[in-house]
Amino acid sequence: MSAILKSLHIDELDLDQKLALVEELWESIASDSGRIPLTDAQRAELSARVADLEANPEDVIPLETALAEAHKRLLK
Repeated sequence: MSAILKSLHIDELDLDQKLALVEELWESIASDSGRIPLTDAQRAELSARVADLEANPEDVIPLETALAEAHKRLLK
């Protein structure tokens, strides 16, 4: 365990408390995500995906369908 985790006594938390802490940390990071610069590779990938979407708009499936399919796969 790292010195930071030891100093914050993370090891004393139960699993539910640790999961709640992870959620709070992630929300904090996500709220600052605009300050995290994209790498050149990430920028290129996003540009390629946008270009593909614009060239093939009929290939898009609704979010609800994608989530339903993912859910089915998880329950297999």
